[in-house]
Amino acid sequence: MLKRIALVLLFALSAALPARAQDNSILVFAAASMKNAIDDIDAAFTKANGVQIKASLAASSALAKQIEQGAPADVFASADLDWMDYLDKKNLIRKDTRVNLLGNKLVLIAPKDSKLGNVKIEQGFDIAQLAGDGRIAVADVRAVPAGKYAKAALEKLGAWAAAEPKLASAENVRAALALVGRGEAPLGIVYETDAKIEKNVKIVGYFPESSYPAITYPVALTTTAKPGAVQYLNHLRSNLAKSVFETYGFTFLIKPTS
Repeated sequence: MLKRIALVLLFALSAALPARAQDNSILVFAAASMKNAIDDIDAAFTKANGVQIKASLAASSALAKQIEQGAPADVFASADLDWMDYLDKKNLIRKDTRVNLLGNKLVLIAPKDSKLGNVKIEQGFDIAQLAGDGRIAVADVRAVPAGKYAKAALEKLGAWAAAEPKLASAENVRAALALVGRGEAPLGIVYETDAKIEKNVKIVGYFPESSYPAITYPVALTTTAKPGAVQYLNHLRSNLAKSVFETYGFTFLIKPTS
């Protein structure tokens, strides 16, 4: 009887191994603000190479924590340096593959039908007064890159103390964008690239780039990445990817590799 059970288990294991071996899909963890560009880039990669890309898009902070907890990501693309550094210090990324790939800008948005026009954002800018009785949609300022950049800008401009009680905190920048797009908040602070893909919002002001740390998107392979992920990382650094990222408003920070 025991021999029979052992044979059954051996058969089940041998049947599972080929299926796992044939799974050459690549799992990409990327900042939520990259969604539209990543979708296009992944589709092009799959078409050219026949490799399926599975993308998980969320706040960089949430993705980094998931990788720390053992999520089998092959590639990590963060919206700031801090969360890539976090995984680097824990030896969860391949240092030799890390590159600062993209740049972005921080903007003030309002619903498309808002009466607000061009807002001059400078020292002493009173965003709290501008919001009136409404809230200011931002990504979580404690952990999410877009929220951290927003907080840094408001602090530098002397607007943080008055603005903080009026913040409507969202789990990521796309969620903050949606709050404004649905008219649930009269103002929001998001990336320029996010504002450009949401038809129900408009950009009413640009935060001075001197008011927040340079918005930088690093990308790297994880230490558990499949061998095929190297080809995908090269794809992210290619002229084709550069064209897609720039179409969506990102700044491509490196010289394309192909």
